[in-house]
Amino acid sequence: MAAVQRPASSSDSDERKRKRMLSNRESARRSRIRKQKQLEDLVNEVSALQKDNSQLSEKINVATQRYAEMECANNVLRAQAMELTERLRSLNSVLHIVEEVGGYAVDIPEIPDPLMKPWQIPCPVQPIMALADMFEC
Repeated sequence: MAAVQRPASSSDSDERKRKRMLSNRESARRSRIRKQKQLEDLVNEVSALQKDNSQLSEKINVATQRYAEMECANNVLRAQAMELTERLRSLNSVLHIVEEVGGYAVDIPEIPDPLMKPWQIPCPVQPIMALADMFEC
């Protein structure tokens, strides 16, 4: 059977409009609250990221400073190694002269180039002492 529809009365129509209007207002209010929460979350995230960024920048600055200090210390050590190598060459030339003039058989070790193979320590038996003020740049 077919349902017979009766014309909607003015009061039913007004009631539906009123309910729809209230529903739309509530939906808009929820939407504003949701957007406000999203904005607050984004502001908090920006703040956290800025804090992380500043911490990372500080760590980079510390690492860069430490690198510069190590580079300076390495330069001092390279210069000392070159100086010691030159001293050893000088002493070896004296030993060659003693060997030739005096007729003595002297065992003269070969001088390694410490800058060519820095991972090979030529004389690991005796430690090299250094003063703290030697590393100031």
